[in-house]
Amino acid sequence: MRLSVIVPVYNMAAEGKLNFCMDSLVNQTVQDIEIIAVDDASADQSLEILRTYQERYPDKVKVIACPVNRKQGGAKNTGLKAASGEWIGFIDSDDWVAPDFYERLLKRADETGADVAGCDYSLVSRHGFETGTVVKNNTADQTGILDEEKHRKLLLCPGSMVIKIYRHSVIKENGLDFPEGIFYEDNCAGALWSLYFTHFERVDEPLYYYYQHDASTVHRITKERCRDRMRAEEIFYEECGKRGFLERYPEEIEFRYTELYYVITLFSYLQGVRRPRLSFVKELRRGMMERYPHFQENRYYRERIGEEERRLIAMQCRSDVRFYWYYRLKLLVRGVKSLLRKC
Repeated sequence: MRLSVIVPVYNMAAEGKLNFCMDSLVNQTVQDIEIIAVDDASADQSLEILRTYQERYPDKVKVIACPVNRKQGGAKNTGLKAASGEWIGFIDSDDWVAPDFYERLLKRADETGADVAGCDYSLVSRHGFETGTVVKNNTADQTGILDEEKHRKLLLCPGSMVIKIYRHSVIKENGLDFPEGIFYEDNCAGALWSLYFTHFERVDEPLYYYYQHDASTVHRITKERCRDRMRAEEIFYEECGKRGFLERYPEEIEFRYTELYYVITLFSYLQGVRRPRLSFVKELRRGMMERYPHFQENRYYRERIGEEERRLIAMQCRSDVRFYWYYRLKLLVRGVKSLLRKC
């Protein structure tokens, strides 16, 4: 088998989302393909929809029904265990891909000898193949033969996993998988996986369509999902320790942990949760300081985190209470100004 595409599915039956995703896969120009759709204990009609595709395309579509919900990481791991392809791809079940998406990536990998290949993606708000806002997912200086410097750059910014295909043998040989039972599993896996591949190539086009809609998990911020982001980075740190990467890439791992465990979680929590608690803000800072008490001295932190964010974080490190109320007031003033501009 040339290619296995793993589709984790949970409650995507509404508005034709799952159908559009599956249609884009069964109509790929690559013929030697297996589509492994893993239903993660959906409570809607997703499993029934998937089974109709399996009936219509028995040579292409394989459906696995999970008895309990294990989040996307668990569904992806289930798909990986069942995959037989030389190459592995992933797709979110509310997104879709251009008809020649996988053919183009496979061709690029074949021509260059790469063991991972990717492209850019397009942000869209309706079904179709009209290009929306193009997101450049990786940069030219991250591609080619992956030496230590390029691995550092990929560790800092690995890019999305769904716009890539991976050589299956590398995944198996190194025991690569996803954290289960949490959201943001790619935050851990994407960076960790990048360290095991030796040659990365890109197709410089947006061949993946990333669907923006209100039901998308990225639009819902809760304390539980913030904890999932924190847990993903804790697992990432633990895996790096087990695999010997903490000594090889100390600054890069420290910054990635700081950015995702702390900085992004802190500000998304305060901005996105309806009633943010001071106790959680304190917990975040304490967790960060326990792991990396000198994170503000990290060169990537000084280069990549904005001046305003650094100032606010320095304030929190001096006083959780002062920071919390200052930032809450700042958001309130911003909201009032926004309302006045609309009047």
